[in-house]
Parts: sequence; C-alpha cells; structure tokens
Amino acid sequence: MMLDRRTMLAGGVGLSLLGGRAIAAPAASGTRFLLVFLRGAYDAANVIAPTGNAFYHQARPTIALAAPDPANPQAALPLDADWSLHPALRDSMAPLWAARQIAFVPFVGTDDMSRSHFETQDTIEMGQPVQASRRYGSGFMGRLADVLGTDGKRAIAFSDTLPLIMRGGPMIPNLALGGNGKPPIDDAETAMIAAMYRGQRLGGIDLDAAVHAGFSARDTVWHTIEEDMRSSGRGAIAARGFEAAAQRIGLVMRDTYNLAFVDVGGWDTHVNQGGAQGQLAGRVGELGRGLAAYAAALGPEAWRQSVVVVLSEFGRTFRENGNRGTDHGHGSIYWVLGGGVAGGRMVGPQVRLAPETLNQGRDLPVLTDYRALIGGLWQRQYGLNKAQLATIFPGVAPARFDLI
Repeated sequence: MMLDRRTMLAGGVGLSLLGGRAIAAPAASGTRFLLVFLRGAYDAANVIAPTGNAFYHQARPTIALAAPDPANPQAALPLDADWSLHPALRDSMAPLWAARQIAFVPFVGTDDMSRSHFETQDTIEMGQPVQASRRYGSGFMGRLADVLGTDGKRAIAFSDTLPLIMRGGPMIPNLALGGNGKPPIDDAETAMIAAMYRGQRLGGIDLDAAVHAGFSARDTVWHTIEEDMRSSGRGAIAARGFEAAAQRIGLVMRDTYNLAFVDVGGWDTHVNQGGAQGQLAGRVGELGRGLAAYAAALGPEAWRQSVVVVLSEFGRTFRENGNRGTDHGHGSIYWVLGGGVAGGRMVGPQVRLAPETLNQGRDLPVLTDYRALIGGLWQRQYGLNKAQLATIFPGVAPARFDLI
C-alpha cells in the first residue's frame, strides 16, 4: 500500500491528509452540489450545437448534427435560434430544458492553453491562477469543504482515488461506485488494512482513526444503496455504466452527503466520432440518462435544493479532422442543472462563430472563466462572502448569471 503526504488509499476509500482551518460559512445542510467531470474533453459543439450557423455545417461535413426538423428523429432539438441539443438527450435533458431546470454556458473554460489532458485537468481541479506558483495538494472543492466547516465534512468523491479537486481541506472519503454495487473489498481485507495502520501517526494525523473513518464512510454508502434496493423489491439497480453509478450517487446524496465529485471517462474522440449516432452519441446518451437517474433518486424535494455542474478539461477543434473526429481544443460548454436552477436558456457572453472568431483559428474561444461561473453559483448557493470566495478561487471575481 502506497502512502504519500496527501492521500491515503484504503481498499477504495481515500482520505485527504491535509487539514485546514475552516472559515465558517452559512449552513449548507439543505443544499447539495455535484460536479461531474468529463475526462478526455467532450466535443461540446456537437452536443449543444450551433446548428443555426452555416459555418458549423461547413466545418463539420460528416459529423455535424442536422438542423432541427420535427420530421427527422435524427435531427438536433431546438434550444433557441442559434443552438440545438443532441437528439440522444431527447428523453433525459430536453425535458429539463422545457422545465427550465438546465442551462448551458457556452464559451467557458480556463486560460490554460497547453491542450494537454493531464495538465489542463490539474489546472481545472486546482482552481488556481495558471501563471502563479500553484499548490498541487489543494483543489477548489477541498477548499470549499474547508470554508463550509462542519457542513464541508459531508463531502465525498465517487472515484477510484481521491482526486486533486477534493484535496486541501478536511478528510474526504472517496469511493468508486462502478461494477455490481458491492463493496470493493470484503470484511477480512478491511480488517487486514485497518491492522496495518493501528497505532500509527503521520505528522498530526492519526492514521488509525483516518482508516476507520474511511471504512465507516464506505459502509454508510453501501448500506444506503442496499436499503433502497431491498425496499424496491428488485434486488438490484437495473442500469449500467454511469447511469447505474449516478442513481447510486443520488441515493447517497439524498440521505448522507451534500458535496460530491464524480468523473466520467471516454470523451477523447479523435477518430470516427459520429454525429447523431455513433461513439459520441452513445456516451452523451448515457450521460443524460445518468443525470436524469440522479435527479429521480434524489426525489423532488432534494432535487429542488441541488445544483449539478458538468464540465470537461477543454473543448475540441471546431473543424472536424481527417479521421472524422475532433482534436484537442480550448473553449467548452458547461451544463448547470437542478430543481432550483433558472434554466431554459443559454447563459453568459457569446460570439458568432466564424473563422475569424475562433481561438487561434481552430477552437471555441473562452469568454467566461470557469472559476467565475462556479464561484458565482456558490456565492448564491452558500451565501459566501468575498473573502471566502477568494480563498476558494484566488484572484477571480464571481460571475453574476443569476442561475440560482
């Protein structure tokens, strides 16, 4: 078992070892926030597509979505005069748009121009200025948990290891929810791992207590899932992939946690990306069904107090490549959804897409800093003041989009 200064892994449950001074924030016990990270850079321009723009169709001769057409089930779904939604989201996200519970923010991202998956993912997760000296042990959701104090202790990462975004605050458990819905290790393995750390300390951290806290969090999660399965009479959650995981996350967030992170891979579509059907369509369809399952598992009351943000490290090239796919780009389109979100609209600064308005002649430009977007959401959701926001996103003013 590997142990470094920042993270301890205990049979699928990771615990941040960096403590921090909590800055009291207004009570967050009734609110819920989930961040969904699409690792690999999803092609935003073919999910929320500018189908009203002739340049879009010229730039993507084989993968562009067809303009809205009620007679064509493969055509995109109209959002406004310029933008349309991928038809794979017809039954999941389109109803949320009609109910004004989802908004899309185009031309959003970071000022990291590396186009490197790993470097830009780190940039996003840290939430710190690119040009400054950065702390790789501190992520912006970890800092939020620290600011929230007691309520921040109800945070969890649904991932194989504790992600960078959740580090730098209180101890936060992590737990992967893939597979068949069973705990990743059995009781015997749990006891063996706990024995390894009995009576041990690292600096000011009691490793014995940390391991037991991690396993306690794991057991709480599985108990919540199993109770729901038994009460439903079905014995299993009838879904797969992200849809299954998202439903489980909803059950846990409904009853136990209020701040969570999950990442979803498989979005690097360099070859044979597809349009209305194909590789990207399959992934985005599963994403939409998963988010709908999450909302359903929460139930109406908890959903009204919930916010979900879907983001990716960067967008993709506006023009398709020679392999009928897209390459690493820059600006992206984020999703903001929830029962209390003022949605049914495209939000934030926009520009008409044309060869001369693309970033470096190839990508969506970034007109909204992702930290300003999320900072503005958290300012409204948690009632954070200027000093608290500066702790989470130093040097960035929150955006006033009135989404909640």
